[in-house]
This record gives sequence, C-alpha cells and structure tokens, in this order.
Amino acid sequence: MQASLANHNQAATLLDSSNIKLLVLDIDGTIAGVSNDINSSVKQAVKAAQNRGIQVAIATGRMYRSALRFHQAIGSNLPLLAYQGAWIQNPSTGHLHRHWCLDPNTARRLLDYFEQPELKSLLSVHFYINDRLYVREITPETEIYSARSEIEAIAVGDLRNVLDNAPTKVLALSDDTDVIDRLLGNLREQYTPAELYLTTSVATFFEATNPSVNKGTGVRYLAEELLGLEPSQVMTVGDNFNDVEMLEYAGIGVAMGNAPADVQAIAQWVAPSVEQDGAAVAIEKFLLRE
Repeated sequence: MQASLANHNQAATLLDSSNIKLLVLDIDGTIAGVSNDINSSVKQAVKAAQNRGIQVAIATGRMYRSALRFHQAIGSNLPLLAYQGAWIQNPSTGHLHRHWCLDPNTARRLLDYFEQPELKSLLSVHFYINDRLYVREITPETEIYSARSEIEAIAVGDLRNVLDNAPTKVLALSDDTDVIDRLLGNLREQYTPAELYLTTSVATFFEATNPSVNKGTGVRYLAEELLGLEPSQVMTVGDNFNDVEMLEYAGIGVAMGNAPADVQAIAQWVAPSVEQDGAAVAIEKFLLRE
C-alpha cells in the first residue's frame, strides 16, 4: 500500500496547477481535526493562496449555521456549500443560491425503515429542516454531535410531526460502524441514485439527501455558474466518501492521509493527515510553489 501510494503521488507531481483559480475545502477531517478548529498553518496557507488571487470556498456536510465559523475563519467571500451542497448561501449577502430538499414522503419512508424494531434502539435519527436540527430525543450521541457542531438539537418525539416542511438532509448516527455499513448497503439496494443520494461523511454517519445533491454538483455550480471557471481551474481537498464527487470533478483532487483507502485511490494526490496539517501541505505543494 505504501509503495502504491508513493507511486500515486509521484505521478501527481506532473499535474499542472498553474491555472488553478478556485480551491474548495472540506471541514471535518480536512481542515479541522480533533481540536474542531483550523490550525494556524492551514489558515496561513489559505491566506497565501488568496493573496495569489485564488478564491477559496468551503464544501461540507455540516449545517450552514455550524459551518459558518469555518467559512469566516478562512476569510472566504464566496457562497458556502453546506449539507453536501444541498444548501448554498452567500453569508455576506444572505442570498440563498440553492436549497434542494428531500421529498417529505421519502423522508417518512426512511424514518419507517430506521424505526424497525431491530434498528430503532441502535440509531439516533436527525432531520435537518430550515437549518434547524430535529431529533426524536436527546441521546448521548446527539449531545456529542451537538457539542461539536455548536448547535441545539430540538427534541420532538415522533419526527413525523415536523414533516410539514421538507428536510434538507436526513442523518442516522450509530457508534457501531457495522450498523452504518449495513444501512448504507441495504438502502442502496432499495433506492437508485436517481431517487436518493446516500453517503457517509464519517464512518458513524449515514446521510441521505435529494438525488441531485453531492459536493461535485455543488462545486460545479460554484465554479461554472457563478465564477465562469472550468474543472481544470479547480482544486478540491477532502477526506471521506461524501467528498468523492468533488475530488473527481476537480482538475486537482487531493485526499487526506486519514481518508479511507477507496477515497485515496480516486484522488490525484494524497496529503498528510489532518493532524499533520495536510491541507496546508497540499496548498503549498500545488498553489504556492514558484
């Protein structure tokens, strides 16, 4: 594996990064690790790239309100891509460019599935509606999630009570990664990609959004529709399966050293881990070299 990775990265040194005009960064596992903050070396590298005329954006599975402080920390003046790109909003103007929701009936069917007797006690289910988080009850897993996300979870009992409004995203959380793997596999057999976008952002999160949503379509919208750029002018950095589409879209797609092997395999270069400030290393390698 190490030899293969070395060859992979050696080949990536031939990439032409001189034309990059847009850098898009994931948050968790990419620019924020255990500290739940951005280290100074990453901020400095981002600032140096911006000083060279490269625009920088955030693309995350997080809620908009949870991602906002990271967007501000890197000094981005572009729209923020939240909920895997289902929600694209410009914080400086408040303009909501895109909000693609799940069909409430689909969300209801997912909830029926999650509440099967063999699953219900294993999952904390989250509905995200109008940038608010709704849960059945406050579980220890939800408390940990809320603390890291710095948002309040609203307990409503039966989540069907809030389905008068369409959810932006549905998440099922379990500390047992085997449960999440089975959930993803089983639901991918029941729903086609044209019906639902299903992914994991970390090994303990199962996530479902509108079928047109993923970070790849979000970055494409930002790059091509708003900025008039081509894929060859875009560099993306991410660490997990919900980053795959934007890594594939970009002229330069960089996976973090802490990314799963399957994610690293589709990237054009693999950076050091988030705890080693791998995002800063990638920025310096591709965007700051003379």
